[in-house]
Amino acid sequence: MRPGPGYNTIVTTTLRPTTPERHTDDGGRARSYEVCVNSRPVGSVRLTTDALLGPFAGRIEHLHIDAADRHRGRGTVAALAAEEVLRGWRCTRLVASVPAQAATALGLAAALGYRERGRDLMKQLGEPPVLPPDSAIRTLTEAEYPAWRAHARVDVVNSLLGSGLGQEAAEAMADTGYATLLPHGPATPGAVLRVLSHAERDVGTVWVALPVEEPDTRERGAAFVYSIDVAEEHRGHGHGRTLMLAAERDSLAAGARRLGLHVVSENTPARRLYESLGYEAVEYHLMKELL
Repeated sequence: MRPGPGYNTIVTTTLRPTTPERHTDDGGRARSYEVCVNSRPVGSVRLTTDALLGPFAGRIEHLHIDAADRHRGRGTVAALAAEEVLRGWRCTRLVASVPAQAATALGLAAALGYRERGRDLMKQLGEPPVLPPDSAIRTLTEAEYPAWRAHARVDVVNSLLGSGLGQEAAEAMADTGYATLLPHGPATPGAVLRVLSHAERDVGTVWVALPVEEPDTRERGAAFVYSIDVAEEHRGHGHGRTLMLAAERDSLAAGARRLGLHVVSENTPARRLYESLGYEAVEYHLMKELL
C-alpha cells in the first residue's frame, strides 16, 4: 500500500560491520562497514585509529555513498554514525584527509565542524629558475649537519605537539623520521641539503627528497621539500622564495617534473609564498574534536 498524505516514512541509517575489528600492538584499531538505509546497503566506510597521532585519534579512512543515493544526506548521517563508533573506541579527536578536487567531501567536512590543520601542495615544474643576484647555493657539510639537525628537530617536534602528540611521543617520532629519511646525513642517497648564502652570509637552508624511478613507467615521481628555514634575522627579504627556486632547480636536475610540500594551516606567510610560486593544493588534512 502506498503511504498517503501525512504519512512519514522513517529512514534509519546504520553502519553494519563487514570485517572483523583489527587490533595492533600499539593500541590501534581498524574496521570496515557497510552504510545501510533501512538495512539496504548504500555505501561503505572504513575507520581506523591514526598511525601518527595514536589510538585516541580516529580517522575516517574511506567514505563512499553509491551514486543513486547521493545528495540525500546519507554521507552526513554516515559520518555522524562513524563519530559514534570512534567515541566507543575512546577516540577524542577525528582526522581526515580529503583530495582538493573533492568539493562535496570538503563541504561535508566543513558542515560537520572539521578545521584544516594543513595541506599538501604540488607544482608542475618548467624551466630551471634563475636565482637572484648576490645569492649562492651550496651543499650542507657533514660538519654542519649535527647543528642543522638539532635546529630542524625543534620545529618538527613543535609541529607534532600542535597535532596533539605528547612531548615524549613527538620527540620519538621526530628521531625516527630523521633515522629513516636521513640515515647517512647529507650523504643519504636521494637527499639534498642546501645552504643559501646572500652577500656572503648564510641565511637559510632547504631539504629536498629527490624522486626515485617509478618501476612500471620508468618515469620520475615527484620531489618533495621536507623543510625550509630562513634564519629569523634574515626573514622578510625574499630568501624563502630563493630557497624554493633552488629546490626546483635540484628537482629538475634529478629528472622530476613535479615538486610537492606540506604546509600547516597557521603558517599564512609560507602558504602565500608557495601560492605565489604556482603551488596548488592537492590534499587537505582536517581535524575535529570529539566531545
